[in-house]
Amino acid sequence: MALHPEFPSSPYAIPKPDQRWFPASEDLRKTAYENLLPPLVAKIREEVSAWRDAGYPGASGTSQALLRWWFQTPHQVEQADGTLTTFQYYFAQREAVETVIWLYDVKQARDKYDLMRFDASGSISANMFPEDWPRYVSKMATGSGKTKVLSLLIAWCYFHKLYEPDSALARNMLLIAPNIIVLDRLRTDFDGLKIFFNDPVLPDNGHDGRNWRDDFQLTLHVQDQVRIVRPTGNLFLTNIHRVYLGDVTEPSLEDDDLRDYFLSPFGPKPVGKTTDSNTDLGEIVREIDELAVFNDEAHHVHDERMAWFKSIQDIHHRMLQKDGRLSLQIDVTATPKHNNGAIFVQTVSDYPLVEAIHQNVVKHPVLPDRASIDRLEEQKSALFTERYADYLQLGVEEWRKSYAEHEKLGKKAVLFVMVDDTRNCDEVGAHLEKICPELQGGVLVIHTKNNGEISEAASGKKNEELVALRKASNSIDGWDSPYKAIVSVLMLKEGWDVRNVTTIVGLRAYTSKSNILPEQTLGRGLRRMYFGSSANEYVSVMGTQAFMDFVETIKTEGVELEHVPMGKGAERKDSLVVEVDTGNPAKDLDALDIALPRLTRRYQREYRDLATLDPAGFYNVPLPLKPFTPAETRQIVFKTMLDDNEHHSIELDASGPVDYRSVVAFFARQLLKDLKLVGGYDLLYPRVRDFMRDHLFEGSPVDLENPMVLRNLAEPAAGKLLFDNFTKAINALTVRDAGSVGIEGYLRLRDTRPFRTENRPYLVPKRSLFNKIVGEPNAGGLELAFAAFLDGAEDVAAFAKNYLAVGFKIDYVKASGELSNYVPDFIVRTTDGIVWIIETKGRAELDLPQKMQRLAGWCADATAADAGTVYRFVYVDQAGFEKHRPATFAALPASFRDYQPG
Repeated sequence: MALHPEFPSSPYAIPKPDQRWFPASEDLRKTAYENLLPPLVAKIREEVSAWRDAGYPGASGTSQALLRWWFQTPHQVEQADGTLTTFQYYFAQREAVETVIWLYDVKQARDKYDLMRFDASGSISANMFPEDWPRYVSKMATGSGKTKVLSLLIAWCYFHKLYEPDSALARNMLLIAPNIIVLDRLRTDFDGLKIFFNDPVLPDNGHDGRNWRDDFQLTLHVQDQVRIVRPTGNLFLTNIHRVYLGDVTEPSLEDDDLRDYFLSPFGPKPVGKTTDSNTDLGEIVREIDELAVFNDEAHHVHDERMAWFKSIQDIHHRMLQKDGRLSLQIDVTATPKHNNGAIFVQTVSDYPLVEAIHQNVVKHPVLPDRASIDRLEEQKSALFTERYADYLQLGVEEWRKSYAEHEKLGKKAVLFVMVDDTRNCDEVGAHLEKICPELQGGVLVIHTKNNGEISEAASGKKNEELVALRKASNSIDGWDSPYKAIVSVLMLKEGWDVRNVTTIVGLRAYTSKSNILPEQTLGRGLRRMYFGSSANEYVSVMGTQAFMDFVETIKTEGVELEHVPMGKGAERKDSLVVEVDTGNPAKDLDALDIALPRLTRRYQREYRDLATLDPAGFYNVPLPLKPFTPAETRQIVFKTMLDDNEHHSIELDASGPVDYRSVVAFFARQLLKDLKLVGGYDLLYPRVRDFMRDHLFEGSPVDLENPMVLRNLAEPAAGKLLFDNFTKAINALTVRDAGSVGIEGYLRLRDTRPFRTENRPYLVPKRSLFNKIVGEPNAGGLELAFAAFLDGAEDVAAFAKNYLAVGFKIDYVKASGELSNYVPDFIVRTTDGIVWIIETKGRAELDLPQKMQRLAGWCADATAADAGTVYRFVYVDQAGFEKHRPATFAALPASFRDYQPG
């Protein structure tokens, strides 16, 4: 059940349907693929893929505009430190959104019979769909961003209803959580509607001719904090208990028989602040005329006899009485399964955990190997902590190693222990503080109900204590929290999604009757701690044999669990931490430090010169206009130049002239994106239009409203000629050499902060202030071999690999004329005080001459500006180094300084 060998490792890449995981060996893919996936997923996945490639034909104008904005428009978002970074949605998020829009907008799938058309198994029937309204379930692995999917679909629903004349969707949304913990998590994103404005959810005003941000008039109501409810434009965020049917008798702690409170399928209503209001939210949402429902952690909606389903059904029936209906129900969950393991038949998209792990969207779970397990012995004792002392000790040892690693990077690692009942919670908590001094005062003990929710009844806790308990459990990741470990019955189920759990110890016997899935168990430790890093992250999972057997059943989902040595003396299976080697008494860090001048940029872009861009001066050879039949011009597909992805298509008919403006805009925006220009669209658009009309084709000027001309513009040759000419001209106009540079300050190696990198082969150096020199995977071993040479050369006083975290980079002009940054490989100071910048290469590359020329210029500039220090450079190629490896650094420049690649 391994992943397809061509399944992409990037979570942003678009995989082909035949590359997706399915629960069988590859030799069965052609014969069993459709029958082994959720019944609707195989056909829907293939058709959505074809629809995406074709540019979203058949979707409403509103849907197409939003899809292009979300998934085909480059987005720059501001970070907490004020810097800008590129934002892109995961493919899993994109596919979930596209699937819903395709089903609703293109296929008009409004009921169970419409969905059954996509059944590939031949085994589903109408009685498996208890609802009489459109309901779509998106299966997404824990940590893959379900909340972002909800925000996108809420915005789509709102704008579709607003802009499409015959839309049956709604501008009132009911976003439901299963419990207060999930609700608190959702509030962090939806409070102040910030998720819609912080993420690129709402298009800029003017996109596709609409004022999206001005028109997005939505009021958030949380639980019973209901403001004035308008007929439309309401987002109700609540836990399910708020919208239960009014005639359901609420179980209470005051009941003589508490079985209903703990075991009833209706479940208890929250107490305390969650019910201290006379506002009946359930009645409010039943009175409005249009509504769409969005369920988070929707595996709870698994039984039509349960109050959750009955409440949504009742809302739909109330709307039917007013000649309306529930517009839509969207469910998102990692485990849309019934108690018997059968998947929800309404599942329309699937991003399984095995794919999420492969793409580093979540942590990789690792288990102890056989030798580590054999050292564990369950003692014969009535005391729980004595019985499982070995297991708790192993958990503490693994946590200690992860804590030491992540602490250097500013993160706090968290230990999570699951026990069998509330009586043992306090005992385990006290035991952890006894055997581990670092955990004294740092263990949070949480009593939970049988279903994993925080128990309001445990230990007689008062409402105020429960609120504090929820807050403490949700804030444990931060350094402000004193807690480093959590002990709980079962687990804190969905909603407790902190990111820093690195060690899970399971001390309970899972049974088939527990109705808990292994992915839900692992889910508490799967969320990544670090963003913007491709390095693997790991969560160590250990426990009793029954627990480990239970966890191993995740293999049915395709997850290959790695078994590694654990305990004292075993290196934790985690990424490497590279840092200044402050703990090494054998190193004189002052002597090993190297200071580099931070020079002002030599090359700059001056955007104002775009105004002088003249397409008449491009001197290109015009292209002939190819003939196309009317059928070939009926649908015209435009692709991006760099990655050849289909961007959008134009559907033509004979009703009148063609609007060519979107084509001109497409090329203008692609140029801005590829050249990394900020602004200038208003200057570029008319020049692109004039070049298309007057210079691109033979016999110009041409009529841009002619379908034949537009079809020619979609040809690769036309796009390449346009891009090549504009790129060359824009770079020539906007890139300026400042002519001289100055020193802005100095960059010192010892100021480099600790950082993570992949667990790859490394050298422990003597002549570098870093603790490790880690080789790049695509360097063919040259980096480590060269580092070993530097470390052994007597005339090398200090050296360092120029990691990205060091921050030393040089601006240069690429062969294409574009501005870019170049990061040399090594920094060396020889015993004579000269600082050398070294570039090592396994093979030549296109821009290597430009880089070497710029590096020579940088060294000359730095030497002139930094009185007293001489800067020089060397280029070292792998073949030459392996053939003529010098004994000293002094011999290196003589052999390699003047080497010219290829």
